[in-house]
Parts: sequence; C-alpha cells; structure tokens
Amino acid sequence: MGKIYLGVNMEFVRHADKSFEWGVAKAAELGYAYVEPMVHWGRELLSEAGYFHSVSMLDDPLRIKRACDRAKIKLSGLSAHTPLCKPEVGVEYLKQAIRFAAEIGAPVVNTDEGPKPSWTTEEEDHVLMRYTLQEAAKVAEPRGIFLGLEPHQQYSKKPAGLDRIHKLVKSPSIGINFDTGNSYLAGEDPYAWLQGVLKRLVHLHAKDISIEHSEAERGKVTGTPVGCACGDGVIDWKRVIKLCQKCPRDIVFSVECGTVEQAERSVAFLKPLLK
Repeated sequence: MGKIYLGVNMEFVRHADKSFEWGVAKAAELGYAYVEPMVHWGRELLSEAGYFHSVSMLDDPLRIKRACDRAKIKLSGLSAHTPLCKPEVGVEYLKQAIRFAAEIGAPVVNTDEGPKPSWTTEEEDHVLMRYTLQEAAKVAEPRGIFLGLEPHQQYSKKPAGLDRIHKLVKSPSIGINFDTGNSYLAGEDPYAWLQGVLKRLVHLHAKDISIEHSEAERGKVTGTPVGCACGDGVIDWKRVIKLCQKCPRDIVFSVECGTVEQAERSVAFLKPLLK
C-alpha cells in the first residue's frame, strides 16, 4: 500500500501575476511537500516578464530544480498537456517534456487527449493517439518516467473512453492521472471511477467543485481548469483518501485551485485528514 503526499499544481498562482520561482517559494511556505510545474514551448511574454508561472522548455531545466531545492520542496510531475490527437504537436512536445522531467527528477508527465481535429473520425483519432503515445513511451520507458493520462476531453470523459486510450499502447510507463473534479463534472461517479484505475494510478489532481459550479455545469462539460479550495465543494475527501491508500504505489495529491488563498485553505483541510 502506497503513501499519500500533498502537492499543488502551479495554477494556484495563475492570477497572482507572479513568477514560477515566487510560486514555488509560496507553495513551500503554505506547507506543501510537492509542486507540479507547467511547461510550454517557445517564449511567452508574461512568463518572460515574471508575471506568469509557466516555464519554457527552451530554458535550462535546472531552473526548475534549483527553485525547488531552494524552497526544499519536491516535484510530483510536470503539467504537459498537449493534444494527443494531433501528433504533429503532441509527439515532440511530450518527448521534450519527458526528457525535461528526467533531468530534474519529476517522475510523471501529465497530459490528456486534447481538443481533436475538426475533420477526423473517432477511429482516426485513436490511431493518431496511439502513434503519439507509442513515440512518447519509447522515450519515457528507458528514463523511468510515467505518462499520466487525465480524464478531461471528449473521449476520456467516461471511464470506458479513458480505458480505451490507456490500452492503445502496452507500456509500463503509461498510467492514469486521475482528476476528481473533471470526473465529477463529466457526470460520473468519481469514487467508482477512481476505484477502477487504482492499479494504474500514478498521480492525482485533487480538484474540488463548488456547489454553484456543480449545479451550473455538471454533465455539460468534460472538465475545468481549476476547482475551489478542497473541502469547500462536493468531493468527499475522506473517501478519496481511503481509496488511494489501497494504491500499490505512493501518490501525490496535486491540489488544483485558482488562488493562493484557496491553496492555503486546501492544505489546511487535507493535512489533518491524512494523519
């Protein structure tokens, strides 16, 4: 049985207009043991100016490691979401993210199938996803990096759809990054779904959904960027923890919320439950 640790996705500083380094230091100050940075290609004005948390994969990957070492915080993985259905983008993006993760000691690279091309069929999309995942797996396997497939888009919004994507490529490097909030908003039972992926679970997005958000969008969307503070919404965290304690490997709960204040409330709520 694995242990559960608390981390935070760097989206919690999205609206703070601060740099990646500031966000890492803030996560440690709030009491998190792990962070999940987001990486991008090329150059992005706000990130370059220090007003946004995402890190370019044109930067030295050790920039991430140095920031974490200074704050005495670990890496749960990288947020590297790219459209698996578009191999002209997804293949090289994921391969670079995997190499990036390996160099800095991030054990998981998280992604989902992304928005599909407007002209392809469902069967064609799955062939395209298989190509992308196979290319990524060939880079991930020798480096000991997991690919975490997240329920978020058109095909992974149902348990059977996520399972189908997971089965496209037979590789020990491909697992599941379960998102409690996305699964709930898609209209599914998040606890039954989580139970079904425990043996394949490599990372968890701890996302809570407010009652107002639930009433407005449940069953109408496939996910959402961030949730409310953990404990303020509809997710039964004691139940999620009890399920994940049966997981065969250690799991980081990477909190996905939208503000520093929500991240502070989330860690204050979850820590006592883990004890």
